[in-house]
Amino acid sequence: MEEKNKSQKILAHLSKEYPDVKGTALNFNNALELLVATILSAQCTDDKVNEVTEVLFKKCKTAEDYAQADLEEMQEIIRPTGFYRNKAKFIKESAKKLVRDNNSAVPRSIEDLTKLHGVARKTANVVLSNAFNITEGVAVDTHVMRLSRRLGFTKEENRDKIERDLMDLFRRDQWFELTNILIAHGRNICTARHPKCRECRINHLCPSAFAFD
Repeated sequence: MEEKNKSQKILAHLSKEYPDVKGTALNFNNALELLVATILSAQCTDDKVNEVTEVLFKKCKTAEDYAQADLEEMQEIIRPTGFYRNKAKFIKESAKKLVRDNNSAVPRSIEDLTKLHGVARKTANVVLSNAFNITEGVAVDTHVMRLSRRLGFTKEENRDKIERDLMDLFRRDQWFELTNILIAHGRNICTARHPKCRECRINHLCPSAFAFD
């Protein structure tokens, strides 16, 4: 109970610190665009993905467009996001599956989303929560992984195990907010190499505070 109380205090403080954080920073107009953008976001900044998708979304508007797209042309467009060959293949194969098995629509469940190429639970959670307002879990990206361990929410290193710990620690109605607030705090204060512990509003609650000085 003490652990949950402390976690609630941390989330309450961070909620006040980031009142305008409402969802993903990826630009999208529909679930398909968000699915593509989230696949591209692996090992890449959201800002860079948004630059790339500004071009990509003008060329491809439907699942059929992606399924029929020239692979090399898509690779060139998404090259700045890194790992562009694999990402292009994932997007094209996922689109083919959407057309073939789901009437070209993006699925609304973790189980069906994770059957798509290049889509693990993190991507599925981002799409469900941001495009459909469906919360089935916590989207554990690199920021959420790092902060969850530093803040003492988990001792795990595996994404799925971290997600289970967070789902146990926080209420279901907090999962979406938790994801986005941890990402915001990870970008602004609790950075990977040089966290700004002295500027952090929750340093009095953090077991890792000033450990990096």
